[in-house]
Amino acid sequence: MSRLEFPEATRVRHGAKAPVIALAGGALLLVSGLLSWSYDDRILGDISIRFYPAGIQVYAMVLGAVAIVLGVLLLRRPPWLDPGRGLRMLGVGSLVVVVVALVAIAAQTGGLINANEGVWIALVGALAVAVSGRLTPAVEVDVRTWPRLSSTVEILLIAALMAVVLFVTAYTLGLDDAGTFGCLLATLITLVVAAAAAGLGDYVGFIGANNRRVLILAAFVVAFLFPFTQNGSSANMSIATQILIFAGTALGLNIVVGLAGLLDLGYIAFLGTGAYVGAMLSQSAFATVGWKPPFVIVMLCGMTVAAIFGLIIGSPTLRVSGDYLAIVTLGFGEIFRLAMFNLDGNNGPDLTNGPNGIPGIPDLNFFGFDFGETHTLLGVPLDKFSNYYFLLLAFLAFVILVFVRLNNSRLGRGWVAIREDERAAEAMGVNTFGLKLLAFAVGASLAGLAGTIKAHVDTSVTPDQYIFLESAFLLAAVVLGGMGTVTGVLVGATILKLLPEKLRQVNEYRLLAFGLLLVLMMRFRPEGLVPSKRRQLEFHQQDEALSDLAEAEHLQEAK
Repeated sequence: MSRLEFPEATRVRHGAKAPVIALAGGALLLVSGLLSWSYDDRILGDISIRFYPAGIQVYAMVLGAVAIVLGVLLLRRPPWLDPGRGLRMLGVGSLVVVVVALVAIAAQTGGLINANEGVWIALVGALAVAVSGRLTPAVEVDVRTWPRLSSTVEILLIAALMAVVLFVTAYTLGLDDAGTFGCLLATLITLVVAAAAAGLGDYVGFIGANNRRVLILAAFVVAFLFPFTQNGSSANMSIATQILIFAGTALGLNIVVGLAGLLDLGYIAFLGTGAYVGAMLSQSAFATVGWKPPFVIVMLCGMTVAAIFGLIIGSPTLRVSGDYLAIVTLGFGEIFRLAMFNLDGNNGPDLTNGPNGIPGIPDLNFFGFDFGETHTLLGVPLDKFSNYYFLLLAFLAFVILVFVRLNNSRLGRGWVAIREDERAAEAMGVNTFGLKLLAFAVGASLAGLAGTIKAHVDTSVTPDQYIFLESAFLLAAVVLGGMGTVTGVLVGATILKLLPEKLRQVNEYRLLAFGLLLVLMMRFRPEGLVPSKRRQLEFHQQDEALSDLAEAEHLQEAK
């Protein structure tokens, strides 16, 4: 039992007080945003001014407003929501946000003596919200009572949600202070988790399932409009292009890991293969191949060579599984990196220029459209990275299409059968070896396609770009987001690529934060942030089985 956990009898006895405590805690959070949080105006975006909220003060007010809404809902107790569980998550998350702010103030000003009244009031308010959630008796949410809305209203809700996503994304990328970014990230996670715990997440998913095509179209419209919110910012668009490359590559790995269940620790080698093919066939003065085909041909060559490498590594090694397969793929990734070092004309053919790599890769030029030049559209300047962003957006749409079609096909069902129980699948007539080999080839080809574009975005290719740590990050994006899903992998890839860019001020602690994030995920949500329905059901069944086993052991001890 946690420190804020109360027995069921206490919840029932004091449950009537929970709405009042929630409303009081939300009001304190709202008031705290209007007060000063620190004497130093250089901390967390100038939070020393009273009655002029900025940065984390605004985040506290948003959390307070949500707490008040959940408190009001707790008074009415609609049958399709569980406001108490939402308050529980909201209170814990609010405590995390306030504690992060206190740590930042103490670290940057030399002690908590520099913390003003606002942060302490916010701490009391967050604690009150958490207590109100713990005092609320557990209720069963009846999904049959979900409000039914007209198609027009549902589409408007989707449009509003996508507009909020666009605004929050643009605002987040505009933050430079690591402390403020960390507080914002904690606030966003708190709001999402609280909404999901209260049942709003399932309801929004229900609306999205009713309007799947509209949701997909709205998501791509938001992604298309994103460069127009940056006012020509090269830094933010550079981050966005790297996120798209990383996400597309992670989706390719999701075929291998998420669908087929094959643990690949050397997947970055396939991305490097495509990048080197794109560099060697480019117009760079350091390119080692004389053939200069159009870029469409280069992309096909990168996909083909990467797929061949996937077949080469898969043919002799896919007869092993589990830890042995992971070790073999890890070795392949290191072999690729060392081979790129040695193909310099001295130890082997002159293909990669050894450790110097292939620099000076020029920008793409499609039918007279130079990706390296700045173009103005609707009065907004679109620089080099914005141009590549649109190309990568089309690439990501292609990868998503391939993944979804394969997942819903006989091949996808065969991969899932292998992942669940390879021996049972083989006994039912599934060609396990052929399907595993195909998964390796398809996943490798998508990574190779991403690599050909990455070479031109980065303007150079060197062996040091494709180390084991990059493979680990790709695998973590798949596991963190949710294996076998598209949305989950996109979310996981965005988090893991955005966090290092925004936390450069605490560079030495980035890997520590990364490891802590994975540990927390494995403890509290092992199925991922956006789990597939199949895997969510599996983990739920496992939890029920463990609960039954623990209850049986308890009864046995009692006897």
